[in-house]
Amino acid sequence: MSALTELSSLSAHPIIQAPMAGGASNPQLAAAVGAAGGLGFLAAGYKTSEAMYQEIRQLRDLTSQPFGVNLFLPQPGTVDRSAVAVYAEQLAAEAAWYATALGDPDTGSDDGYDAKVAVLLADPVPLVSFTFGCPDRSVCEAFAKAGTYTVVTVTSPAEALAAQRAGADAVCVQGVEAGGHQGTHRDDPQLDGAGIGLLSLIPQVRETVQLPIIAAGGLMRGSQIAAVLAAGADAAALGTAFLVCPESGANVLHKRAVTDPVFSRTELTRAFSGRPARGLLNRFMREHGPYAPPGYPQVHHLTSGLRRAAAAASDPQGMALWAGQGHRLARELSAGALVETLVAELHAAQETPA
Repeated sequence: MSALTELSSLSAHPIIQAPMAGGASNPQLAAAVGAAGGLGFLAAGYKTSEAMYQEIRQLRDLTSQPFGVNLFLPQPGTVDRSAVAVYAEQLAAEAAWYATALGDPDTGSDDGYDAKVAVLLADPVPLVSFTFGCPDRSVCEAFAKAGTYTVVTVTSPAEALAAQRAGADAVCVQGVEAGGHQGTHRDDPQLDGAGIGLLSLIPQVRETVQLPIIAAGGLMRGSQIAAVLAAGADAAALGTAFLVCPESGANVLHKRAVTDPVFSRTELTRAFSGRPARGLLNRFMREHGPYAPPGYPQVHHLTSGLRRAAAAASDPQGMALWAGQGHRLARELSAGALVETLVAELHAAQETPA
């Protein structure tokens, strides 16, 4: 069976619920998407291996449909601790305002990666995807032996080529329009904002590698899915579109903000995590984005208490409101109804004469 045939066998429709770390992705959402013929995803980022496995068991209790689990790769390199310390001083007033403490930036940088890989090899799931880098070839080979399909998130043709050389089964091509963290393999501050748009990136990757392509970044309508399929993708992954669904575990303030006219645009920022991530422009991003240093996950750990306190205070202006550029097109439908609507729109677009 070819990698493309394997990918298409995982769901009835070429629609994937993108993994969203931080709570939005959960077993209920993944199960609902799978029941409607899409491919649901769990997000293991920021969770322990035990918490990840608990969600896998919960999802298996809810559905017999295939699903995926997304992993964050460990972050190499040396962080400028003095820059993080200066940023902590700048955030002191935020901590005082929310009556909370800043987090410990040295909580850890590997996200429990090895332990999660071990769990997923011991009790395999249908698909595992990787973000923030490319796994070693030995990891891809181990998952292949376990019968698990592997996908690597890429943001450039060079990253796609690295994924192919590592033995990945497919790539998730992420355009700069995507909400949440940019999945670049190497975080280079000099390249902030220099990402490639999805419709320009897909054909570049298509002409570089022979792997199946999952397209991600700002997709909200079936007509957009038709466009990326026509551009060379084999499936489409949508995050923000599913974030507002009732099954999503996202904070209700986050869900409301996605379509609230108060939040008129998105920006890439390092303010919350130290890595470029696209979110709804709010006070925290405006005030701290210009000064936030590169330093993931240290800055993520540093701001963790602030983000929790802002949510507890019902203050979306202090929360990380991750969203893609198409956020204003979000529809408050159940996950199943959204998949059905997207499929109908996709078919209509494909049947429309050019």
